[in-house]
This record gives sequence, structure tokens and C-alpha cells, in this order.
Amino acid sequence: MSLKVIGSGFGRTGTMSMKEALGVLGLGPCHHMLEVMENPTQLPYWKAIAAAEQVNWSEVFEGYNSQVDWPGAHVWHQTSIAFPDARVIHTERPEDAWWDSFNGTIGKFFTTYTDLELPPHIADVADTMSGWFLNQAFEDFTDRDSVIAAYRLNNQKVRNTIPADRLLVFNVADGWDPLCRFLELPVPDTVFPHRHPKKEFWEHFGGEPA
Repeated sequence: MSLKVIGSGFGRTGTMSMKEALGVLGLGPCHHMLEVMENPTQLPYWKAIAAAEQVNWSEVFEGYNSQVDWPGAHVWHQTSIAFPDARVIHTERPEDAWWDSFNGTIGKFFTTYTDLELPPHIADVADTMSGWFLNQAFEDFTDRDSVIAAYRLNNQKVRNTIPADRLLVFNVADGWDPLCRFLELPVPDTVFPHRHPKKEFWEHFGGEPA
């Protein structure tokens, strides 16, 4: 199976909302970090990718029509080449709001996860991701200015790399209209999903640590 949609936006840019929206539009199943957490057969692929090994991208995303969120968002350039007919949706949100969300969820998780009582598979996922894309994307993921600089860099790299007719820069707050125009699909008769607030994020790990 070939991906039809590639999501290049960092985590906490509305990727869970996008996952659900793409499902409503008939473009699911959609790959997301939750897929790696909930499906142990996924992790060996990402361990290989983290080790800079060659992989068959069709095998990595077998069974998926779309992808959003990390870890797939970290390899958007490779997948945009591997799936040349896929459209690229780059989710963004205002920098300050994104930093606050990232810092209170993903950033906090990776500074505390070794102290949490995580199932072995989830701990293995966290070890893999921490040692790979987190270190590659950010010089210091606890430093606001450094993290926002990396966010800006990725946003600009996507714009500079992906042809305009293949790319949608999208804020999930804008809802169905721009997304459906880009994908050439009818607007669903349902409210655009808005998911994964901070509390919901931490429910995946037994609650937010103090």
C-alpha cells in the first residue's frame, strides 16, 4: 500500500485531530505515534530507521493510507520521495501555543519517562524515540528558544522542499474547508474533530506526573 497523505508537522500541531479527520475522509487507517505504541510489530521498523538502516517504506506503512505525527513526521522528506504521488499536509500552530503544548506533554514525558511505571513495550518505544528523532530534531528539547528555532526550521524546510501544488500548510482550527479543497473531497456533514488535549495525552501513560 502506498501512502496517499504524508504529515510533516511536528507533534502537538493537531496531529491527533488530523488522524481522526483523515479517517472521516476515507483516508485511514492513519499512522501516528499511537500506532507504534499500540502495535508492537511496528517498533522494529522504527528501530531500524533510527539506526540509519535501509527500510522498505511500503512495508513500514503497510496497511496505512496516511501518516501524521512523529515518528513519521521526522522522515517526511524520505517518504515524500518514496511515495511521489502522496500529498503533503504540514500542520502548524502559533509558536507560543505550540511550545506550551509540547513542553507540557511530549517534552515533559521525555524528561520524566524513566521514572514512570510504563509497560515494557512503551518504555522501549520511548527509549528508541528519545535516542533518535528527539535528539536529531532538537539541540535541547527543554530550552524554549532552541525548540522554537527547530520548529521554525522544519516549517521552512517543508515549504522550501515540497512543491506548492503538492503541499497544504494547515492549522486544524481552520476546519474542513481548506483540507477538503486540497484533497478534492466533499466536506463531511460532521464537526471537524479536535482531539488530544493535555489531559488526554497523559491518560496514555497513567496520568501526568507531578
